[in-house]
Amino acid sequence: MIPAGQRALEFGSVPRPRLYPSPADEARVIPYKTQPYVTISPASLWYTKQYPAARWVELIQTLPAKLHIYLLGSAPDTRLCEEIKNSSGNKTIQVLSGSLSLLESAALMKDARMNYTNDSAPMHLASSVNAAVAVVYCSTIPEVGFGPLSEQHWIIQNLTELKCRPCGLHGRKECPLQHFECANGIRPDQFPSPL
Repeated sequence: MIPAGQRALEFGSVPRPRLYPSPADEARVIPYKTQPYVTISPASLWYTKQYPAARWVELIQTLPAKLHIYLLGSAPDTRLCEEIKNSSGNKTIQVLSGSLSLLESAALMKDARMNYTNDSAPMHLASSVNAAVAVVYCSTIPEVGFGPLSEQHWIIQNLTELKCRPCGLHGRKECPLQHFECANGIRPDQFPSPL
């Protein structure tokens, strides 16, 4: 059953993409799998596809204390990840952005209790290893066909119908109306529990 404020999206017979992390990729992330964990991939190339840093911090503050949190992304995402880590006050967070390859990231995501992402590349990484994923849609919408294909997936989006959404197929560098309500209207209680 999908909790209120969430919904599953069915993509019919769309084949799931597949990635095959090598034994070396799997071995590289074994040290990060010694306790229950979640991953958060907070960045996007497009501003309007990126859930705000302060909102990621709010989500982190709702997660069970016993979970370790890994922040994933590319090297340019490290500053954002460090900002989120420092603002959260959470001592279980480790910033891994820029330190794992694409296949190593997929290998880590595969065994996470939950992977929280924007509508961005990490969503597809999670799908490629059939990992549980909760995807935040800000200015974009999953109905255009870019959605999670993992068996366990959740769509997180503003529940208010906004006439300005979607404002583009792939996102924009800024909110055209300067309110960014598509992201700011998403509440932390809409996210699924990782336990």
